[in-house]
Amino acid sequence: MKLYLPNSTFIGNIDPFLKNIDFSEKDKLEITANSKWIVVHPVVLSMVAALGLSVNPKNIACDTLTAKSAHYLQRMGLFKFLGIESGINIAEHEPAGRFIPLTQIKNSQELSRFIEEMIPLLHLQPNQVDPIRYVVSELVRNVIEHAGSQTGAIVSAQYYKKSNRIAIGIVDTGLGIKKTINQSHYALNHLDALRLALIPGITGTTKKEGGTEYNAGAGLFFIKAIAKVNRDFFMIYSGDAIFKLLKSGPDKLFADPFRDRHSASVNLPIWNGTVVGVDISLNETKAFSELLDLIRNVYSKTVKERRKARYKKPKFI
Repeated sequence: MKLYLPNSTFIGNIDPFLKNIDFSEKDKLEITANSKWIVVHPVVLSMVAALGLSVNPKNIACDTLTAKSAHYLQRMGLFKFLGIESGINIAEHEPAGRFIPLTQIKNSQELSRFIEEMIPLLHLQPNQVDPIRYVVSELVRNVIEHAGSQTGAIVSAQYYKKSNRIAIGIVDTGLGIKKTINQSHYALNHLDALRLALIPGITGTTKKEGGTEYNAGAGLFFIKAIAKVNRDFFMIYSGDAIFKLLKSGPDKLFADPFRDRHSASVNLPIWNGTVVGVDISLNETKAFSELLDLIRNVYSKTVKERRKARYKKPKFI
């Protein structure tokens, strides 16, 4: 496998990075990068780390990671995560208030412990804690309960002081969205599966509209809605398809993600699993309780309308 890290890769411009991934020779991993500087979204680091877990450290090469900003990769724990030497000599820095290093989470106990340790590190205000806790909990719980990933979820996060936002990346190499959705619904292709996964009330665990009391099929919808209302980026990549929520003005929420301002691409290199990246602004955000009420109203209305339409269909005996 081969990965090239451009000098700047965030959700808004991640497509070229994805298109250039080479998944051949899966027992090897070669990481190259821009020789001058590197600034990447945590979701990119989580992808690199997730792929590296399947490769013997002896077969991982990253000799070109010599840019000054490669120090950031070391602080985020990439080289340690891959089990290789970086060749970079820097003093350890306390991550408090700046970043959450790459972390592997395989069960609910590890998730609970991670959440407990993560929040104090970020030094957030009380009204900013709930969105971060909710996003991470829901995304990682999806991996633990549905992804079938032997290596669990790979998580990392970064606080950007200049824009006052948190960037989060959560990645797995499990079944992927299409396989999990098709357990109870029919997705024609990977992009169709992403659309279904983002519609409230649809879950791969049941055909029942609105899901069950344990799985309502609303986690990804809620997270997309948080990004939408805060005018932030959100992306989900699985199989050969990516859905990317673009920054928009109106706060109106749509149950169908294709009605949001977005971009979608297919025929990308096939990612066996799921990649989710989200940015959460910490500036002038609505109170999280009000936001959840708004999201829940849209969710409830959508499920009711879909149930009503379903029961109106003619039945033939």
